[in-house]
Amino acid sequence: MQLHVLFLDVDHTVSRVAEALSLQYIKDSITPDSAGLIPGELSDVLRSKLLNITGSGEIAEAKAVTNQIYDVVVTIGKNELFSVLPGVPPTLNWHFENSSEIDALVDEIDQKVKCLFSYGFINSLVRQRISFEHVFDSLREGIIVHDLKRKIFLVSRGAERITGISRETFIGRDCHTLFTPRLCGEECAFCNPDCDNSNIQRSEYTTLLTPVDGSRKELDVVRMPLKDEDGKVIGAIASFTDSTRVHKLEEELGEAHSFKGIIGRDYKMLAIYELIRDLAGSDFPVVVTGESGTGKELVAAAIHKESLRRDRLFVPVNCGALPEGTLESELFGHVKGSFTGAIRDKKGRFELADKGTLFLDEIGELSLPMQVKLLRVLQEGIFEPVGGEVPKNVDVRVICATNRNLKEMTARGQFREDLYYRLAVVPIEVPPLRERRNDIPLLANFFLDKITRKLGRGEMYFAEETMSVIMNYNWPGNVRQLQNAIQFALIKCHSHIINPEHLPPEVLSGTFVSFNIQKTPGKAGRKPKLTKDTVERALVKAGGNKAKAARLLGVGRATLYNFLNEHEEIAVAE
Repeated sequence: MQLHVLFLDVDHTVSRVAEALSLQYIKDSITPDSAGLIPGELSDVLRSKLLNITGSGEIAEAKAVTNQIYDVVVTIGKNELFSVLPGVPPTLNWHFENSSEIDALVDEIDQKVKCLFSYGFINSLVRQRISFEHVFDSLREGIIVHDLKRKIFLVSRGAERITGISRETFIGRDCHTLFTPRLCGEECAFCNPDCDNSNIQRSEYTTLLTPVDGSRKELDVVRMPLKDEDGKVIGAIASFTDSTRVHKLEEELGEAHSFKGIIGRDYKMLAIYELIRDLAGSDFPVVVTGESGTGKELVAAAIHKESLRRDRLFVPVNCGALPEGTLESELFGHVKGSFTGAIRDKKGRFELADKGTLFLDEIGELSLPMQVKLLRVLQEGIFEPVGGEVPKNVDVRVICATNRNLKEMTARGQFREDLYYRLAVVPIEVPPLRERRNDIPLLANFFLDKITRKLGRGEMYFAEETMSVIMNYNWPGNVRQLQNAIQFALIKCHSHIINPEHLPPEVLSGTFVSFNIQKTPGKAGRKPKLTKDTVERALVKAGGNKAKAARLLGVGRATLYNFLNEHEEIAVAE
């Protein structure tokens, strides 16, 4: 095996001396090399002395450090010439006492070089490096390590296998130039040049990878800071596993609770997830339909996150919330002086979304003149800012959403037919909440956990009867109304259990509330078994009236009174 040794200093003077002197001791299996950060010239005296010692006719010319992976590196003079080198080879640092006296300097370098090559030190260092490589490459995970400038210097065989990119291609490259879209997804701490990435923290996330063969992979990624011996951050470590099949099986088995921010595991939602994945490699326009509050924007954002444009912006626009004149300026921008208040040039949403995704919500609210202008952009990728004369080109994927029936609007002449067929290449209908009731507990608990954490409250639960009420309500406002109802309940509830009476009045009035009292198994006609929970809720429902509470519970007053006497801790509002 051929070993490569690098001597490295600032001006390449001492490193060339070390390279020249090493030729006396090395074997044919070792190749010495030297480099410097700054090209340096050898003095005539030093050159002559080296020629006398080594008998060599030439001394190596100045050279720069390359991406060659070395087995051992010797840095000379300064310990931080390079924080990291490709392959992370074992590194020694040499200091010299008599650097100003040529004879003493050459003798000191010669002694160190002899120790390195003649006493077995280099073999020990190489064995250390080989052992590290074997352990590193035995890992099934892919591991990529880069410095603070995103330059990759260490790659595992697992990373080669998962990404389909060779180690030679990885080394020395900016990780952002290797993956399109980026491997770091939305979690990159190195995208903004003004960001202080020296404070990078451990994080876990899931991202997508599109290998060179065009396939799609889901990766579970753990990112860690890389620190030197003083605890200073000098780079980042990304460890990732291919979890595509695992995530797919979780969905098929009903164990996956969410997808790109969408909560739901009903079979109708799983079909939408599958369609979103199918759209990942294409730029076809999509129309998302569904009632208000079903989460159409979440579906549009998920399409963007799955697409090859996910590194770029997702720009939402609510077409129904803006007046006609304002909407045109909002979409296409304007030039200074084009109308009163236009004190400067302003980019429109189409220009902001260039190379990304533009989401047009409530597309059915567009006027016919605006529909004509939108159609031109979709057909030609060209638009003109308000008051401008110079056309601009954009590359934008358009996703629309509406709660109206565009096909019926087209038949009535309210929506252009050519625009409809341009937009509705792929229709996605988001089901209302009442058609996926199995997702209601999942969503309710998600919102409960999210809101309680935001408010800083302790862990809270839904009583069984509360969840029954929530499940039986029709939710005309869909997911948005459900979230509002949970917020209302948290305002009303001052304990850790949310009971039915904490829900909004419209939810209670629109649902038959059953206390679902546990029956004691046995003979027919057996009285219901009372519990503290059911009694407390019946008393609250009855406003403290014990007789009324007994009727709600299906027991006699004496039975209830006896139970209350045995459980004095139950508070009764008289």
